[in-house]
Amino acid sequence: MAVRTTWNIVHSCGHEVTHNLSNRAADRRAGFARWLGSRDCTECWQAARDEDSASKEAWLAAKRAEEQQAATEWAEQFDMPPLEGPDKALAWGGRSRHQLVTTAYSALVSEGTWDEADWAVLEDKIRTVTRAGWWIDQRDAEGSDLPELLDAAASDDIGTENPFR
Repeated sequence: MAVRTTWNIVHSCGHEVTHNLSNRAADRRAGFARWLGSRDCTECWQAARDEDSASKEAWLAAKRAEEQQAATEWAEQFDMPPLEGPDKALAWGGRSRHQLVTTAYSALVSEGTWDEADWAVLEDKIRTVTRAGWWIDQRDAEGSDLPELLDAAASDDIGTENPFR
């Protein structure tokens, strides 16, 4: 007698679904059928997943709006020039600039050895970099690296750290 390939499974969501388990080895079908019974059916699983995706997207949109508002207020408060670049990059660049500069302030002034006069000099250099793409490219940089990054951005020397070039 052959091991059955079709199983009627009552899922944990309460739906009964007929599953064809012929693609599983005969000795693994019963265990897999038991496991399927402990899970929601495909439709319920997909509906829950779509609901989670929608709530995650809403959360992310709210988070981005909050970050954008903070970056805009910060730029106005500290008289930062508007960024230049494609419309698509302006908001992202503004958020990246805000995050990097505030992280740098914490690392260099609040927790570091810099005083406000040192920071004022750096702040003037920050205002010279208005390309949104540059700030986006630096979004993962350490705050303490900002002075060196700004020096490199302001330098006319398009050099490289590669000693063989």
